[in-house]
Formats: sequence, structure tokens, C-alpha cells
Amino acid sequence: MAMAAALVAGALRRGRAGGARNVAGEALRRLVSTLVVAEHEGGLVKPSSLSALAAAEAIAKENKVSLLLAGSGPALHKATEHAAASHPLVNEVLVADSDVFAHPLAEPWAELLRSVQQKGGYSHVIASSTSFGKNLLPRAAALLDVSPVTDVTAISEPRVFVRPIYAGNALCTVRYTGENPCMMSIRSTSFSPTTESMSETKVAPITQVDLSFLSEASSSKSSWVNLTSQDTERPDLANARVVVTGGRGLKSAENFKLLEQLAEKLGAAVGATRAAVDAGYVPNELQVGQTGKIVAPELYIAFGVSGAIQHLAGMRDSKVIVAVNKDADAPIFQVADYGIVGDLFEVLGQLLEKIPDKK
Repeated sequence: MAMAAALVAGALRRGRAGGARNVAGEALRRLVSTLVVAEHEGGLVKPSSLSALAAAEAIAKENKVSLLLAGSGPALHKATEHAAASHPLVNEVLVADSDVFAHPLAEPWAELLRSVQQKGGYSHVIASSTSFGKNLLPRAAALLDVSPVTDVTAISEPRVFVRPIYAGNALCTVRYTGENPCMMSIRSTSFSPTTESMSETKVAPITQVDLSFLSEASSSKSSWVNLTSQDTERPDLANARVVVTGGRGLKSAENFKLLEQLAEKLGAAVGATRAAVDAGYVPNELQVGQTGKIVAPELYIAFGVSGAIQHLAGMRDSKVIVAVNKDADAPIFQVADYGIVGDLFEVLGQLLEKIPDKK
């Protein structure tokens, strides 16, 4: 009897503790307010930032979300209008209009983020794991004396997150126990932007940010030199539905042009492994992998890619993976849905011959 009573008492204590945790979790959700750091281009909020809004919704359905945009000129104004009607959760669009933010330099952006956070008192700050987000978030977190949670792929609770470790070979669940704000970067491929249509009457108010905090010191530590990129009509690598990737097996920059021809026929983006980039075949902006871009297209075709862990970390979430390699034991075949063991140049030639040009 004594043992039974002890078991019942223990169960009651666990039930009360579980109930307390649930109550605390619900209370935390009601107190959530999020600042999303948004990137824009051509007068539109980038898809990666729309994915950050989806992550904010995953934290709490009643989340009060503010969207932060910065830059200058007509493109900023158009992007602001787009942001105000981009998601039902957006309560406010904060705009920092200054030539200081014309280029994505981390120093002035970090000062901006600290000032906005100190005035808004947000519980969460979210940025995408783009090159800009990876550059900005650690600096801003240091200014706010908090530790960021990076590369989040899933949100279990307002302060419990899942992120990859060991080059994506394992997933780690982490609980943030620090002070507000909980700063995090998210993998945009893990959070699908909302497809919910916005009502014309549901447009968030736009507020100009007070920029009196800006000083010469915050903008003089680095300077913008130039931007070098390829002029192409192909889709952006990070957001393309189809990606065609080449590895060191292509052997030269000239042979990569065959891959570009196939990409044009398929309406695809071109990617590359780090080995191909280091060999000088293509610029590093096309690199897919742990130290490159993370992609998750509907179709990923890999030519001459061996499948190093670092590369798989950047594309393993693709919906369908097709691999072409002459080595039947190549690791890429372990994650591929379809595999062709053969000479990649023969396979490329046949595909170029049989696939019609895109109209």
C-alpha cells in the first residue's frame, strides 16, 4: 500500500510539473513579439525573408511581428509596400531610409538592429542564414550581449529549436535560456513562405526608424567596394525549382558550359561543388554546401559530384535527387533517388540532344 501511495504521489507531482510547463509555455507564447530582419531586391522582399516570416509564425500563431527594412531610394519604397502586405502576422514595417544602408555592411546594420531592439524590446529576432544574415547576426548579438542560435531548421517551442550539427549528419535540439532577445538565423529551405492571400484592407502600418544613433564610427570600419556577379536570366540558385550541379569531374570551366546549356533548357540554376569552385571552373557564388548555399529544389541533378559530407549538407533536403557518376561507390548515390553510373559527358550529350529548348 505504501509503495502504491508513493507511485500515485509521484505521478501527481509529474502531472503538476507537466501542467506547469504547459502553462508556462502558453504564457510565453502570449508574450512573444518578433523582429524579422528582411532583405530586399528589385523592390520586393526576398523569398528567404518571407521564409523568416514563416518561422515567426511557427514560434507562435499570436506572434506580433515587426519587419525591418533598410536601404535608400525607390527600390526601398517599393519593397516597403510589398512588406506591408506580405504576411497576415506583420503588425508593423520599420523602415531605415539612409544611404548608409544602401549596401549590406554589417557594422551600420548591427547598430541599427541594436537601436531597434532597445526601443522595441522584442522577445525574438530572426534573420535568414544568407551571407548577409550570417555576417550581421553575430555582430548584433555581441552588441546586445546575447548568444545567437544559428541554422534553425525547426521550432518546437518559442525557445526550443532544432538545428543540424556535424555537417548535417545529426540534428540537435537546443533550448535557449539566455536573456531577451532570442536571436536566431533560419534555413529558408526549412520554412515555406505562406501562400495565404492577403486582404487589401490588411496592410501593416509603416514607421520610419529614428536614425539619430548613427555615427561616423559605425560606418567607417568597412567600406563597399563593388559587386561582381554573373549576368544571367537563370533563376537564383537559393530559390530555384531545379538545380543542375557540377563537380570536379567536369574537369574544366569550358565543360561547365555544357551544364549551363542544360540549365537553360530546363529553366534551372547552376550550382557547383567546392572542389569545382577551388579549381576555378566557376565563381564561388555558385557553391552549394556547408560553406556555400543551402538549397532544397524540387529537382537536383548532380554531374560528377562524389558526395562529400560538406556538399550533402547543402542539398540533402532536395525533393528529388538525380546523380550521374562513373564511380558506382560514390557517396552521392546513398542520398540519390535516381542514379546513373556512367560517363557524365555521354549522359550530358544525350540530355542536350533529347531535351527541347525552353520556349
